[in-house]
Amino acid sequence: MAILRKVARPLLASVFISGGIRTLRDPHAVAGAAEPVARPVAMRVPQLPDDTVRLVRINSAVQVGAGVLLAAGRFPRASALVLAASLVPTTLAGHAWWKAQDPEERARQRVQFTKNLSLLGGLLIAAADTHGKPSLAYRSRAAATVGARSVRRTGNAVGAAVADKAHDVRSAAGAVREHLPAG
Repeated sequence: MAILRKVARPLLASVFISGGIRTLRDPHAVAGAAEPVARPVAMRVPQLPDDTVRLVRINSAVQVGAGVLLAAGRFPRASALVLAASLVPTTLAGHAWWKAQDPEERARQRVQFTKNLSLLGGLLIAAADTHGKPSLAYRSRAAATVGARSVRRTGNAVGAAVADKAHDVRSAAGAVREHLPAG
């Protein structure tokens, strides 16, 4: 499975790296199509610039950076999630097949839209891939179970020790009473 990951990740990342570089070189080529999606995103996220060309450049740089990380196997789960998040506005802006009037253009955009949905599925699988190791949630639950078991054992041991000492104290008190004069 390790060899499969080493081959699959760069293949999946290649479309983001090449497309990101192409768009970084000429952001104006896609800025017009990105406008209907870029404006609402910029309005909802105040940290982002409201200039569509700058947003296109940022998205492209994110795709190149996260694509390189995914291809190299560095932070693969996080980079896959970042690519998935960047793919959504790219797909909505660039392949809105429902807006196309020409039947051929509509069919072409539908194919690209579907291809991006497939990429999104691959990225989500990559984001969930734990390399055969248990997920963080599983490890957390397992640690909590082990911790609870340990606390229970410790509580039982403390209870038994207290019961033993209480018995010793009662025995000692009984021995002291036996040696006291009656009265």
